[in-house]
Amino acid sequence: MNNKKYTITAALPYANGPLHIGHISGAYLPADIYARYRKLNQDDVVFVCGSDEHGAAITLRAKKDGVTPQEVVDRYHEQNKTSFSEFGIDFDIYHRTSDDLHHKTAQDFFQNLEDKNCFVQKTSEQYFDEDYQQFLADRYIKGQCPKCAYEHAYGDQCEKCGSALSPSDLVDPISTLSGKKPIYKQTKHWYLPMQKHESWLKDWIEKGILDGISKHDPKKWRSQVLGQCKSWIDSGLRERAMTRDLDWGVKVPSDENKVLYVWLDAPIGYISATKQWALDNNKKWQDYWKNDAELIHFIGKDNIVFHAIIFPILLKAHEGFVLPKNVPANEFLNLEGQKLSTSRNWAIWLHEYLEDFPGQQDVMRYVLCATAPESKDTDFTWKDFQTRNNSELVAIFGNFINRVVVLTNKYWNGEVPEINEKSQNDVEILASLEDAPKKIAELIESFKLREAQNELINLARSGNKYLADEEPWKLIKTDLKRTETIMNIALQIASALSVLAIPFLPFTAQKLSKMLNVESADWNKIPSLCKGHKIEKASLLFSKIEDDQIELQIQKLNQNK
Repeated sequence: MNNKKYTITAALPYANGPLHIGHISGAYLPADIYARYRKLNQDDVVFVCGSDEHGAAITLRAKKDGVTPQEVVDRYHEQNKTSFSEFGIDFDIYHRTSDDLHHKTAQDFFQNLEDKNCFVQKTSEQYFDEDYQQFLADRYIKGQCPKCAYEHAYGDQCEKCGSALSPSDLVDPISTLSGKKPIYKQTKHWYLPMQKHESWLKDWIEKGILDGISKHDPKKWRSQVLGQCKSWIDSGLRERAMTRDLDWGVKVPSDENKVLYVWLDAPIGYISATKQWALDNNKKWQDYWKNDAELIHFIGKDNIVFHAIIFPILLKAHEGFVLPKNVPANEFLNLEGQKLSTSRNWAIWLHEYLEDFPGQQDVMRYVLCATAPESKDTDFTWKDFQTRNNSELVAIFGNFINRVVVLTNKYWNGEVPEINEKSQNDVEILASLEDAPKKIAELIESFKLREAQNELINLARSGNKYLADEEPWKLIKTDLKRTETIMNIALQIASALSVLAIPFLPFTAQKLSKMLNVESADWNKIPSLCKGHKIEKASLLFSKIEDDQIELQIQKLNQNK
């Protein structure tokens, strides 16, 4: 195993509702692909996530459902943890911010910064709902976005244009509790003076330089991440409150009436999750957050500033922590030409997909990766889902494997034939096969996961073409030795696919490995199927998705209009 440590995080989902494909496409599938690859590459990896169980979004859901916040988070933590697992998102730990270890970790982190005078305490006027006698946290306030004029922007963010906001930025704000215009009332909070960090942040983000040392290559960061950060820094960073007037959350150590701002609390959840994992696995959590560990944050574009500006400020101020090497944020996934909307139920819920398409996790994984919004918003449609399954997974990948395994069992009783004299075509195929792991690895390491998966399907496509060109089912009648060579090479391609598919199609890769009777655990050691190696009988890797299945899903979706 390499000495390099990798800490891979996927944004902590709010435990106030189920997961939909937009969440999966934005952060969790890309993170899982990358983490699986790193582990196959024999790197020392911890892949952490967990439920974000604090903040106004939780209390709003509790009020809506008429239950306690704890009941809300308990329900959705378990549901989402199960959905992730069944879909093959293979976290090393799925923690939760309501855990005692997290509360202590977050409070200690805050106290460390407080002791170093990293905050300023200020009394300011904040929105207050007179009917409910309650200060209003960001998510308790809605109004018109000053940047795009969206009428239902929250006090911390516009979900339409993605702009980060403060409650005072909203035009015509109203309380989400009473529906009335809030008043201003004085309250005291701890603020993070972000403007004090502008100079080093600018060098670190735009040049990759921190304390005179090169820490990352800005050319490898996505343009939307650099652009959003640059926009924030160029417009001048401001003080931001790090505490809230709520009764649900991590209590401020010196003031039991206040809680930590969720965007201070939640990222520390990555650290507390790593601590719990380290305790469970006899590891040192510090090895994955300090020294030369490589920290990668997978998020959606609405979380960029929190992971690339605010959390790095907090980590550096605490001292001793590494800053992220990359923050590969995805843009948004739309659904059938419209923005995904949980309030309108315009979504494909992950737990419902798993029920409606049992055993077909890899189909959705494949389509979400193929349409991933890596550089711009993209659109998911059920028709495209069907087409990609039937014309790519079934007709290319599945067809190639089925041909190879069926023919090997038919003519050689399931034993790998020997390789004889090679033609020029054979030499070229074997060369491309040797290049495939390196080519796909380079793309994954550059966070170009769409292209990487496309190279995987291209390998299967080249195998299909090879068989179609050589026609071993005909050639065996006249030239046994030549046919043996063709089938040996085709089986080597199948073996490579069983390894290279693991990050993208883990369930398929497992089935294929069993069919080929190989163990696939090392990216750099593709199993070579030697003469006489026994394989199993063929079974279908993918099945065709019929029109009526798709129509049913479209009807289900349109019922919500």
